Amino acid sequence: MDETLKQVLQWLALPEHGLSTVFVVAFISATLLPMGSEPAVFGLVKLQPDLFWPAVLVATAGNTLGGAVDWWMGYGAHQVADKYRSSSTHYRALRWLERLGPKACLLSWLPAVGDPLCAVAGWLRLPFWPCVLYMAIGKFARYVTMTAALLWVFPGGISLQ
Repeated sequence: MDETLKQVLQWLALPEHGLSTVFVVAFISATLLPMGSEPAVFGLVKLQPDLFWPAVLVATAGNTLGGAVDWWMGYGAHQVADKYRSSSTHYRALRWLERLGPKACLLSWLPAVGDPLCAVAGWLRLPFWPCVLYMAIGKFARYVTMTAALLWVFPGGISLQ
């Protein structure tokens, strides 16, 4: 691994950078990279329980901004993808998304399909700000639910050894 990347990862792992780490991890995990941000939120909240709401809000902001980047990537990819518009699955998915409109972005919290859904919303040129609002609502609900559930399941803590 490149030395610079190692240094950045070590810096982000420092306790005083907890919320910024959560933001960066949540942002990156929303940009179509196979990465989950819930462990970072959970870990920070386990170490500092008083940061539950700040961690949830920061993760929501980072993940929503990542979803907005996905929307713009989809918007830009619209011209490139025009040649693939002939499959029946494609037409069915487009009809479903066009029928739901920006509200489909509530599902942006789903693993595997949520982030590409944001890109497809941009590709379909669904209205940006309503999409971002629905992304934020869905992602906020996910972080509250997942972090609270993990805290309830592991109330005594997890050994990191």
